[in-house]
Amino acid sequence: MSPYFRTVALIGKSDAERIAETLSELYRYLRERGLRVIVENDCLRFIEGITPESGSITEIGERCDLAIVVGGDGTLLRAARLLAEFNTPLIGVNLGRLGFLVDISPADVTARLEDILSGRYSAEERFILRAKIIREGEIVYQQSAVNEVVVHSWNATSMIEIETSINGKFLNSQRSDGLIVSTPTGSTAYALSAGGPILSPTLKAIVLAPINPHTLTNRPIVVNDESIIGIAFRPSKQFKAQVVCDNVSIPDVEITDRIEIRKEVKSFRILHPLNYDFFEILRAKLNWSSGYRS
Repeated sequence: MSPYFRTVALIGKSDAERIAETLSELYRYLRERGLRVIVENDCLRFIEGITPESGSITEIGERCDLAIVVGGDGTLLRAARLLAEFNTPLIGVNLGRLGFLVDISPADVTARLEDILSGRYSAEERFILRAKIIREGEIVYQQSAVNEVVVHSWNATSMIEIETSINGKFLNSQRSDGLIVSTPTGSTAYALSAGGPILSPTLKAIVLAPINPHTLTNRPIVVNDESIIGIAFRPSKQFKAQVVCDNVSIPDVEITDRIEIRKEVKSFRILHPLNYDFFEILRAKLNWSSGYRS
């Protein structure tokens, strides 16, 4: 039994290739080590031949010392949002394609887990954003985001006009398809495709990246992670906007609404093997330095 983690959760993407094979292998491995294993309810059917202990994400947060997330980055984003309040550390096993967060391959998962369960790992604390929709002085909706909060036009053929402030001070107004407010974790996601910079994952900063701005001098900007970002809409006859936190849509945004985005009180913790190298992942995933040999 691991002296560091005694109860481990298995969380998976139900439609991922090899999900049943990988979850079953992990379950057997963890049980052989004498650990208590709780399988997320949606993944219970993938453990063949037995009926393991199972629970919801909330129950996992309340009962587990560690959560192993099997799938892609999107699966880990969901787990991170829901488990942050419980301070449950996460490990990512990659069954997807890109995998900036889920950095352990199924081929060597047991070897990497052996190290981590024995206390040989590196840990990163990564912050989360919280977006609030404020209407007539009242919060009508709020949601957290690990990667980014995106404010964008519903209509692909028309722009929206927004005004942005930082800590109550006017930054700019712009006509564009929208604005991405990103954490360092999300700087390799949607913000990157909008021309934003890549931030080191533990950097204490927030990226604001406009989406297809009408004025090309509107460029991405990086601000301190303690900043409070305010977004308001300018009058428009064809206004129709949406706010999306990671892949969760906030419905019914009105033109008089104000959006406030700030760092969430609680962060999430992700565990890596000791040989984890963020820059190596960048080179591999983005095909950097492919023509060079060291």
